[in-house]
Amino acid sequence: MRIGFIGLGKMGSRMAERLLGQGFEVVLYARRPDSMTALAGKGAVPTGSYREFCERLPAPKMIFLMVTHGKPVDEVINGLGPFLAAGDIIVDCGNSFYKDSIRRAKSLAKRGIHFLDAGTSGGLEGAANGASIMVGGNRQAFDAVEPAFRALAVPGGYAWLGGSGAGHFVKMVHNGIEYSLLQAYGEGYALLEKSKYRLDLREVTRVFRNGSVIRGWLMDLLSQSLASDPKLSRHRGVVGGGGTGKWALDTAKEYKLKMPMLEQAMKARKRSFSKPDFSTKVVAALRSMFGGHEEPKK
Repeated sequence: MRIGFIGLGKMGSRMAERLLGQGFEVVLYARRPDSMTALAGKGAVPTGSYREFCERLPAPKMIFLMVTHGKPVDEVINGLGPFLAAGDIIVDCGNSFYKDSIRRAKSLAKRGIHFLDAGTSGGLEGAANGASIMVGGNRQAFDAVEPAFRALAVPGGYAWLGGSGAGHFVKMVHNGIEYSLLQAYGEGYALLEKSKYRLDLREVTRVFRNGSVIRGWLMDLLSQSLASDPKLSRHRGVVGGGGTGKWALDTAKEYKLKMPMLEQAMKARKRSFSKPDFSTKVVAALRSMFGGHEEPKK
């Protein structure tokens, strides 16, 4: 099975490499030719234009995107447009707003082209070793691409969830939950760090990781971060991101629902630019661990 892949950043390059490792043929296109070099050395086919990229793919073309949400996605789709035909399938694996995905699916459907929105979670580790993938869009298109989803995901870690936008809607909510979890970890560890008991946070975390109700992957990552940097001194505590969290808050308001935990987590991120503290250091450390996210400049 031959798959096209566009977007070779931290996540995309790992996903493309995983497809290669699972026996897929992978055709690449990137604005920076040097970003294709390493994967080309592992068997991927680099191309120099959208035309060449599409010519290297059999019909129906199956094209995965892992690019920044918003205008970059539209630019890629517009660049591919002249070389696409009815039956082709585009899969957006990035963090796009679900309403944008609905719009793109409707527009492409006029030409008989399918657009799947595939929210992808698991961070850099997931991209390399198996992710969690939430898919929305045409069911027949999903069925056609399913072998690639199966290869990219951990066992049991992918599903078709509904029509266009469903995948990115679920991923948006996932990210809202993630923000709240990170904030809870940050607040708890800030209290531990302030304690009169002079606690060794590495030991506390070791205990938390083994048998406690709050054990889990984030705790494992925090343990790794504390092991090499017990005071998290490498982190300033400035927390970026927040786009998907805002989408979730806005969507909750549309549904007349409240998300106070997420709202407070968003406020804490904003406050971190002027008043970072140990709680935001914890959040920054975790974001660095799972996603390679750098702290923004103030």
